[in-house]
Amino acid sequence: MSRVGRQPIAIPAGATVTVSPDNVVTVKGPKGQLVKAMHKDITITVEDNTITVTRPNDEKQNRALHGLTRALINNMVIGVTQGYQKTLELVGVGYRATLQGKKLVLNLGFSHPVEFEAVPGIDFEILAANKIAIKGIDKELVGDIAADIRVWRKPEPYKGKGIKYDNEVIRRKEGKTGKK
Repeated sequence: MSRVGRQPIAIPAGATVTVSPDNVVTVKGPKGQLVKAMHKDITITVEDNTITVTRPNDEKQNRALHGLTRALINNMVIGVTQGYQKTLELVGVGYRATLQGKKLVLNLGFSHPVEFEAVPGIDFEILAANKIAIKGIDKELVGDIAADIRVWRKPEPYKGKGIKYDNEVIRRKEGKTGKK
């Protein structure tokens, strides 16, 4: 039995979970609503403010889907109650971020500023001139947007310049040495 899949999910106060007969899970909470279609072979039951995920047999695909389905539903419940946030840090001389309405404008050393339009369900917040917070209720979407922003200037190992996650550690390399 899957260690992740067999754990029940507690539904916090203020959140409601409904499962349609064709395994479409809808989670509503104070921050919004998320809807996701799950695999038809996995059984999802909601009883007494807990969600239980079970699989029909021990085939390899069903074992894999068991833990995945439970994790996806748990992320949905956490998202609509608490939300998710990723923080990016801009490291480099002149690297900074500003907000223009819902648009994120980044100065990354190019001859032009890089602009990101906010996707529905995503909010940008400037924590400092070189720190950006990406917030939303969908964990997958928050991570995708953070990765899309990071791609513009990945951190390089010599000076550490670029866009990095706040908890990311950049392995630094030693530069070239002269002849001795």
